[in-house]
Amino acid sequence: MEFITTNLPGVVIIQPKVFGDERGFFMETYRMDKFEAAGIPTHFVQDNHSRSQQGVLRGLHYQIRRPQGKLVRAILGEIFDVAVDIRRDSPFFGKWTTTHLSAENKREMWVPPGFAHGFYVLSEWAEVTYKTNDYYAPEWERSIAWNDAQLSINWPLVNGQPPSLSAKDSRAVSLAEAEVFEDELVK
Repeated sequence: MEFITTNLPGVVIIQPKVFGDERGFFMETYRMDKFEAAGIPTHFVQDNHSRSQQGVLRGLHYQIRRPQGKLVRAILGEIFDVAVDIRRDSPFFGKWTTTHLSAENKREMWVPPGFAHGFYVLSEWAEVTYKTNDYYAPEWERSIAWNDAQLSINWPLVNGQPPSLSAKDSRAVSLAEAEVFEDELVK
């Protein structure tokens, strides 16, 4: 595995070694010793799997209490994956990083606690799986608007059309209005 740093300290792209032939392929998607050596927490408590059609945008989500780190990958199709630093005391507060995750490139992205996360589906369909290091706690879930002017994320919208959002994400607030993490070192 190769661990690729991004412009946001703590957010890491993982490129697995893929062994393939005419029969298919094999790869490790998680290996505790290598993740520990890369500084990524290795205690995951929940696996999630979603399926979305082209143009769906999920996010930008986070939990203000019981913050989750997420190890995200696309197992079908392609997504534009985004992490936003929302730790108020961080020198990177309000900054974001992106990558394309796809079944073809087999990459994963580690989004640590203290970051909002979202993705946009580029392919006809995408299936996304992610491991979390804390449990889903709906009472603490929050959303920041995908199109917040302060963030100015360059979403690659298919045909320039607005994304398909859930009702919850349609009500998301701006970063300026959002509850954010007051401690840079989110516990």
